[in-house]
Amino acid sequence: MPKLPFRWRKLVLVPIVLVVLYLFKRKTIPAHKEEPEYRRYRTLEQHPRMQGWTTNMTVNWQPTHSQLAQLDAVVQLAKCGSSCRPPTAVNWTYRQQQVVAAAKSAWNAYTRDAFGYDEHYPLSRYGKNFTHLGIGYIVADSLDTLLLMGLSEEYKRGRDFLVNQVTFDQRGAVSLFESTIRILGGLLSAFHWSGETDYRLLALADQLGERLARSFNTSTGIPPETAILRSDGMPFATECSTSESSTLQLEFRYLSKLTGKPEYRQQVDRIIDAMLKAPKYDGLVPTWVSSRYGNFTGSDISLGSRGDSYYEYLLKQWLQTRQSEVDLRAEYDSAMRGVKKYLVEISPYQDLTYIGELRSVTGSEPWFSAKMDHLVCFLAGNLALGATNGTALADIPAMLLSVRDQEDLVLARELGETCARMYFDTPSGLAPEIAYFRQVDRNTKQQVHFEAADQLVPPNGDILVPPSDRHYLLRPETVESFYLLWKITGETKWREYGWQIFQAIEKWAKLEDGGYSSLNDVTQIPPTRRDGIESFFVAETLKYLYLLFSDSDPVSLTNYVFNTEAHPLPKFSWVA
Repeated sequence: MPKLPFRWRKLVLVPIVLVVLYLFKRKTIPAHKEEPEYRRYRTLEQHPRMQGWTTNMTVNWQPTHSQLAQLDAVVQLAKCGSSCRPPTAVNWTYRQQQVVAAAKSAWNAYTRDAFGYDEHYPLSRYGKNFTHLGIGYIVADSLDTLLLMGLSEEYKRGRDFLVNQVTFDQRGAVSLFESTIRILGGLLSAFHWSGETDYRLLALADQLGERLARSFNTSTGIPPETAILRSDGMPFATECSTSESSTLQLEFRYLSKLTGKPEYRQQVDRIIDAMLKAPKYDGLVPTWVSSRYGNFTGSDISLGSRGDSYYEYLLKQWLQTRQSEVDLRAEYDSAMRGVKKYLVEISPYQDLTYIGELRSVTGSEPWFSAKMDHLVCFLAGNLALGATNGTALADIPAMLLSVRDQEDLVLARELGETCARMYFDTPSGLAPEIAYFRQVDRNTKQQVHFEAADQLVPPNGDILVPPSDRHYLLRPETVESFYLLWKITGETKWREYGWQIFQAIEKWAKLEDGGYSSLNDVTQIPPTRRDGIESFFVAETLKYLYLLFSDSDPVSLTNYVFNTEAHPLPKFSWVA
């Protein structure tokens, strides 16, 4: 008799659900004082512009029976463990050490060419600062990677530079978002992972936080995108990127916890409170928010640039304070329902599941764009994280996976496969910055015209990349999701995918005299090099690859939450 899907087997197991729930809670939540629920006002009001839509934009994605059966098999294999998997000859420790060597090469090239500078130009071999004195941008962003990888000499040089030579008491304007996620997040993570005894790192983080927090002094609390390091009074702000203003909370809340300064938490909570009160499009929000009125503006909805980490931080704030802020989780769940309702599409030939964009939502005829930034690949891992709260499937009774959890895991795995194809379908094995997909129009049911020259795999490939979008910046989102999918599902294919990507990076992005650079066109062989490298290559891409290839669990997902720059911060309780 064939085995029933675990959805149906739940009916048989109802009498023991309460007992299992109790044991599960004891097993997965670290001991701490009971955290009281913290509730905010959260509107359920739809954006009034939706009433004027004359075009039906809904797709209402749901997993197929086949996809649910595949998930069932993944769950069963995870529970069976190593005894159900064939022995592997892969030496993951060797692969991990190759990533350490890459990080060391990138760091050595930086110290050779531009140590202490905020930008590194690896082909020209020089550096530039964002302010006259510099703000330790690359060093702070790299510090916890060096520490986690055991590169103690490199870590000490970076740490000593920051505490002895960097000051934020200087003139200059900096990006509030980037300075928060890269510098503040990096300093806080390094403080924690070095044992929480290096108080000079914490003091530097506090100094930066105090100056950046002046940007929150607007009528709504929603800050401008630029922070003035020496500034008093009310900052000037009109509109701000949605993702940039909603991706400050993990860092400032943890800074508040460490320093005992409640104002840091209060200021960033004020931002998210304004957003929770603002009407939305079935949980989805446009890519701009008004600093004057606190409402969402703009006509486009995207989980790529200017939208992505708004959704990421709804979930991660809830996880950070041990699942106590229930309205944040409710808002995240509402947003994911909106994603499934409007943004998920399947390509016609390769059956690739992707996340598109809604355009012109403020008009009467919004339309769907089959555009997916590389940035959107974060969502695969985020969905898996939200489905299990970071607990591996092997440790979760199957009956505790709700219908929503199952849907999110299926969508996570499908998106992970699509993001892999964005790499493996190019001649270089590296992904473009932006991809489009062949599509069938939702209303006419006719295939939308596309340029054959943009097709990665003719004649039936579904991924389209115009020349202007073919560059590669060594971005982390895909390997980030592979890491989360591996830790949660236990499927080794995600590790193998990561290894393929790392090999392509080594082949095309590594410089002969050490270090790495971005690339201009992933469809050319060899790709021409671009004179630039982002700090997230070491801070994120190599860190996630290092953790993906680790046979141990150096950063437990049940005890830590990664900020959007891959700086792992400990979960905590406000009352502990």
